[in-house]
This record gives sequence, C-alpha cells and structure tokens, in this order.
Amino acid sequence: MKILVLGGTEEARILAEQLVKMGHSVTTSLAGRTSAPLTPPGELHVGGFGGPQGLADFLRKNGFDRLVDATHPYAVQIATNAVDAAKATGMRCVRLVRPAWTEPQYAFWNNVPSPEAAALSLPTGSKVLLTVGHTGLETFLAREDCRFLVRVIEAPEKPLPAHARLIVARPPFFEGAETELIQGEAITHLVTKNSGGVQTEAKLAAAQKLRISVIMIARPALPPAHEVPTVGRAIAALQLTAPPAAQGPGAG
Repeated sequence: MKILVLGGTEEARILAEQLVKMGHSVTTSLAGRTSAPLTPPGELHVGGFGGPQGLADFLRKNGFDRLVDATHPYAVQIATNAVDAAKATGMRCVRLVRPAWTEPQYAFWNNVPSPEAAALSLPTGSKVLLTVGHTGLETFLAREDCRFLVRVIEAPEKPLPAHARLIVARPPFFEGAETELIQGEAITHLVTKNSGGVQTEAKLAAAQKLRISVIMIARPALPPAHEVPTVGRAIAALQLTAPPAAQGPGAG
C-alpha cells in the first residue's frame, strides 16, 4: 500500500522504517523547520500542503491509500488538517501520539494550560531552563525580570535578548548530564511541554532529584481521530494488506 506519514517525531521515523521493511511504499512529510532532520527511509516531502484542501489534493493526486499523523502532540493545526483531509478523501487516518508523562509522587508539578499561564507563574528572579521549542518563546522572553536558558534543536531566527542564553542540542538527553546542567546553571525552574517519550524525560528525573520547580504545559485538545500510542498499534490500526510480492502460494 501507499502510505503518507506526517512526521517529524522519532515515532514517525520508526514507523516509516517498519512499513518500508514490510514492503509498503512510504512517503514521510516533514515541515522543514529543522535544517538537518533525521530522515526516515522511503520518500520525503518537505514543506506544507496549503491547508486541509491542499493535503486532500496531494493524497488524491499521488494515489495514497492510508494517512498517518505522527506529528508532535502539540501540532494542533496539522492534526486538524489531517482529520479534515481524511474526511474529504474517505481515507483511513491514524494518529500516532506518544503517551503523556505522568507526574511522579511528590514531584509537585505546576500544571498549566498554556505558555502564557506558564510565563505568568514564574516568580521574579527565576533562573529558568526553557524547553518548549520555538512556539511561544516570545511569551517567556517578555519576562525581563527572569533569566532563561533556552534549549532547542534548531536556533531561532532572531537573536535572544540579554536575559536569555541559547543551547542548541538534539535529544536523547540523559539524567546525569541534565543534573549537571541544572546544578551548574543554578536553575530554579524547568518549563516544558508534556511531550512524552523517553528521549527527553531525563530532565524531569533530574528536576525531581534536585527539587526544583517544574512548570508543565498541558497538551492541547486535538480533533477526534483513531488515536494509538505505539508504532505497533499504528501498524495494526492501518489494516494493511500484504504487498503483492508476499501473496500467492507459499506466502507466510
């Protein structure tokens, strides 16, 4: 079958790898925000589609059979476009979204609904490790009474103000290094999104061990879809038939 994977996450890369191994034709779409992404096997489409209608047209024109939304849990617009395009084409769409982190006992996260609420909750004089990506960065940097250590995979286009410093780094991250970073920078608050996954959760363990405050931005509501938490469940949900080469006498 021909499958379009809306990607950009580790789960999307693994899914594409597995589907290609199974003999399916896979195209992964990347938004193009990262200049040197980890590319999955199969074909690549870089850049947007022009909204849900553009995505629907792309699916029809290229003869896709299935659509997988394996983008970031906070990518609301892409998730909405995927659902609308699937409805417009009558195509089966599966959303692969990693489970959210759960708050450990005695961790005492400050759970907030938005970047704006997170920025407002910071006390004056806070030294913040900020790991929220590019979206909403300006909201935090407006707090000139705090200092920020901004960690992102790709440097922002605009230089940071004097009360912020940039770290460009790609996960996975590990607890020992995260502990050293938090201690060495005298961090008082960790601000992050509840992205889930093992590649970036070490910062939470380090924060709990050092008893620093964690401000956790909740996941946004996404439109209803057939949602699964793992690559294996995504493959099962796609209801794939065996490719022609695997069919016939003696197959299996």
